[in-house]
Amino acid sequence: MNVTSERHLDGGVVERTFTLGEVPGILWTPAAASAPTPLILLGHPPLGLPRMYPRLVDRARQAVADGFAAATIELPGSGDRPRWAAADQARADMRRAVEAGEPVSDEIIDALVLPLVDRAVPEWRAALDALLALPGICGPVGYSGGVISIGVRLAAVEPRIAAAALFAGSFVPRAVIEEARRVTVPLHVLLQWDDEGNDRQAALDLFDAFGSAEKCLHANMGGHTGVPQHAGDAAARFFTRHLK
Repeated sequence: MNVTSERHLDGGVVERTFTLGEVPGILWTPAAASAPTPLILLGHPPLGLPRMYPRLVDRARQAVADGFAAATIELPGSGDRPRWAAADQARADMRRAVEAGEPVSDEIIDALVLPLVDRAVPEWRAALDALLALPGICGPVGYSGGVISIGVRLAAVEPRIAAAALFAGSFVPRAVIEEARRVTVPLHVLLQWDDEGNDRQAALDLFDAFGSAEKCLHANMGGHTGVPQHAGDAAARFFTRHLK
């Protein structure tokens, strides 16, 4: 891991940008901590870290205020990383279907999501190796946000993930619903009931498939960007309960 910048934000937050090979990332930590700090990985859609930064830094501030470190990495094909022709084609196919008022087929969903999961999860795990090697950061580790299929795969294969708060805001391949049966960590799943870009029934099927003994679904009225503040507060309490 190569730290490329460091700055102090208000509220006692230290923000460091880093690269891990070709993968950029950001780490937020408390400016003063008396003991090693549990870590929350902040998932996000493949829109690029610069575009997602305002929302990510707000989530990171909340995590640090609750006594955690937080980190994120750029997804394959996003931001300043090399373009990925197959992913661009899959996104174009999805947009055409949505704009035409047609259902998004399983073939399009698989082409859009599964290669991203296959590439992103090993990068998240490598980032976790590097982050947990830093002084002042420790397990247990949480995963928060989307892409929900990435969160499902990470929770299924990464034993250091102790709890996950997942945002059901993206298309879910049928293969990922099957993978969810292997997930056993505590889960807090957020669903926006009127999310125009999400298949509600697939999200409900995914929740039903999770093998976790403790899983909670928080469904709120509203679209993709209308998540109420109390839903975020509930997710924060979930991580405090399971990571501390």
